[in-house]
Amino acid sequence: MTIEITHTRREGTLIEGTSRGDGSAEILRLREYGRTQRQPFRWSRNLDCWYLPHSRDHATYTPSLELLAQRLRDAGFQVTLTIDNADRRSFSEAEEEREEKAEGRAERFSGYAASAAQNSEAAWKKSHDISVRFASGQPILIGHHSERRARRDHARMDNAMRKSIDERDRADQWTGRAQAAANYEQFRKNPGRTLRRLDKLRADLRAVEKWQRGESAKGYSRSPADPELKIEHQELTEEIEHWEQVIKDAEAEGFKVWSKADFTRGDFVLYRGTWYEVLRVNPKSVTIPHIHNGTGKRIVRATGNRHDDWTWTAPYDDVSGRKSTDEMQSPQAEAVEQQEQAEPATPSKEPVPAEQPTPAVAHAAGANRQDGMVLVLIASKNSPRPRKRALWAMTRREAQAVCGDPRTSGRSYMLTWTDRPGIEGTDWEWVPDNGTHAPVLEELGIAPCRQWTAAPQAPAEAA
Repeated sequence: MTIEITHTRREGTLIEGTSRGDGSAEILRLREYGRTQRQPFRWSRNLDCWYLPHSRDHATYTPSLELLAQRLRDAGFQVTLTIDNADRRSFSEAEEEREEKAEGRAERFSGYAASAAQNSEAAWKKSHDISVRFASGQPILIGHHSERRARRDHARMDNAMRKSIDERDRADQWTGRAQAAANYEQFRKNPGRTLRRLDKLRADLRAVEKWQRGESAKGYSRSPADPELKIEHQELTEEIEHWEQVIKDAEAEGFKVWSKADFTRGDFVLYRGTWYEVLRVNPKSVTIPHIHNGTGKRIVRATGNRHDDWTWTAPYDDVSGRKSTDEMQSPQAEAVEQQEQAEPATPSKEPVPAEQPTPAVAHAAGANRQDGMVLVLIASKNSPRPRKRALWAMTRREAQAVCGDPRTSGRSYMLTWTDRPGIEGTDWEWVPDNGTHAPVLEELGIAPCRQWTAAPQAPAEAA
């Protein structure tokens, strides 16, 4: 029997003609193939043949397949090798299939989660039913004829409860994966992320066009006669058109694409929840006072830069709004600034003794304490890190709701919060928010921020 090795961009790398026990599997499972030369082939029940993962929509690394063909021939097989990199599908077709598969995963994982939750409930009920015998506190009677049965029931209760816990953890895991799959399209088509993706794709297209003209790009040159350049040009053009249409659809729904034409020096830009005065307008960003000036503030002007005139750049894809100088002179804006200036920047070193609060005042203080800001951190199991990883800043009440939600924890991580995280950059640092918990935040009605100001701590009571 002849083994056929074929590769097209449309179908990827497939191997047909093998049979169980013929010795080909040992060769195909070697982690020495693919574009990285570190991938093994895998068997697919749906395709009924071997395939190379992540080989679709890409040109193959021909020497890797030639090496595989030679190894199979040395093992006594007849092998044919066919490579057609020009046979491909459009980017829109590929993206549509990816979205359909994500929907299928979401539905499938939701079913797994529901099944695990039912198993957890059934195991818990079984443990509870057995425990009825011991509800009155009946101990195990040593030497009595009931001792053996009592110990057996205790073991059955323990096993059932452990199974209930394991199944609950499985349900949480599958629920998280189902949510991630359900959010795939929303995450993929996020306008800000799409704009950054378009910048990269356009740079890649310019590089391909330079190579086609015989010029160097990205630090090296390629032959203008390389047929792969024409295919890459077609792929990049299709992908850019696809994502440009996504941006047009987002604009039709109200999304604003900011650019250099929208700003002049002296305007104010809304960047990550704070208004900054624009110091300079650049092709891809605006220069603003350093973000350290915005700690605990809603409005940051050019005057009063507390950090030796350090500046920061806010890229247009991360901008949320614009106001003119006149708009920032409104009574509301001035009131916000006056309130911020009235608040002490640092706690007093020697607090003034206060009278013992009345119950009503103490109750109000407890309520205000729930509205104090805390930092939500992500902690990983068995993964020590030099600094704590911060996701959001929010009120204590909101943090308790988020961290107490079972969807914000899994087998290897959990969310926690603190109002005394330490020093930023030394004890903790911001980490990217990939949007995994966005549905939880939306359901709870919480809009977290990504800025932290250490609140003054109350003095300790005298011993």
